[in-house]
Amino acid sequence: MITRKRLAAGVCGLLAAIAVGLLPTPAVAGEPAAKSSPKVELTLDVSGSMRARDIDGQSRMAAAKQAFNEVLDAVPDDVQLGIRTLGANYRGEDRKVGCKDTRQLYPVGPLDRTEAKTAVATLAPTGWTPIGPALLGAADDLKGGDASRRIVLITDGEDTCAPLDPCQVARDIAAKGIHLTVDTLGLLPDAKTRNQLSCIAEATGGTYTSVQHTKELRDRVHQLVDRAARPVATPKPTEGAQQCTDAPELKPGLYSDREKFAEHRWYRVAVRPGQELRASVSVGADRAVNNDYGVLLRASTVHGREIVRGAEAGDGRTDVISSGLRYPKPQLTSSDDADDPATETVCLQVSNSFSAPASVKTDPGLPVELTVDLVDGPDDASDAAFFGLGHGWWYLIALVLTGLAAGLLWGWISRWRVTVWRTN
Repeated sequence: MITRKRLAAGVCGLLAAIAVGLLPTPAVAGEPAAKSSPKVELTLDVSGSMRARDIDGQSRMAAAKQAFNEVLDAVPDDVQLGIRTLGANYRGEDRKVGCKDTRQLYPVGPLDRTEAKTAVATLAPTGWTPIGPALLGAADDLKGGDASRRIVLITDGEDTCAPLDPCQVARDIAAKGIHLTVDTLGLLPDAKTRNQLSCIAEATGGTYTSVQHTKELRDRVHQLVDRAARPVATPKPTEGAQQCTDAPELKPGLYSDREKFAEHRWYRVAVRPGQELRASVSVGADRAVNNDYGVLLRASTVHGREIVRGAEAGDGRTDVISSGLRYPKPQLTSSDDADDPATETVCLQVSNSFSAPASVKTDPGLPVELTVDLVDGPDDASDAAFFGLGHGWWYLIALVLTGLAAGLLWGWISRWRVTVWRTN
């Protein structure tokens, strides 16, 4: 009897173990959780000027609705999409009320295409153009999660609700380090609208597009939504210090920071023997600045001795200026003092020489993107990579020698042909 009970208990235990094994396994503590879906919010201007009938024989509003319907049909399943409007509800003349006229038409989340299209169909050109408040609302709609976030702003005119400057709003959003990108599209824009929308996009690392036709609007919005679905490297926020001793220690990766005009910021990187430190920095001019400027990336020891530097100057032709450096740390030899530390702390200094007219706000600081990488260093000090030529330097020499030989051969043939011609 006891044997039968034990046998039955054993069989039940075996069946239970098999059943547990077939159930979905929960995530083990410490394993990375599933990454959240990318988020996009289409922010549409529904102000009175959208009644103008100058896009392919139809009104700007009709063109936007047509483009939206086609884009909604093609949104990737893994994208959480929302729609926000500005100027869609208030018809009065009270500017104070009109400048608060922005609302979320469709919440950010898994897309119900029929419901979203129905919401878009109800829109009619109505009121003001509060771009600044709409950007703040859209940023709030997209908060949370670690995936990419993108606002696609579509408008046919500049903001009518100053002094809340939309360009400054975009800079403030970017300064929060939430990595939210704003792309702007201008429908038949004038010069003022182009300048404002370009400024908004540049402040957040987005793009500006001028749109003249319905197809251009549809294709561009579709492209931007698809771009949000692609995995991209997201910079990790950091904050440089005023001196190396207080600086954050950076691992290999991509980092973002903000630096005031003409400021120095410090970071630290631990480099082991046999490794090569490769670092680069880019500083963006996200507002009007004076034409002459520069950026310096400098590596030094903790005692202040300079190791290597990279510097670049600009004259106003580009909105971003970059520089980089390489520092290979030799392998330890048997003759090295055993008391010497194996790992060296390298201090990275990022400096800029930007200046701006007195009317330009200097806060928040300029956007900085810093890349740090540690790779295996060259085998020996004679490697040309030490001198910045890279491991393919001999291709360049081969090309030069080939060109020289070809030139000499062609010259000899030409002289021979002339000689023969004269003889004949």
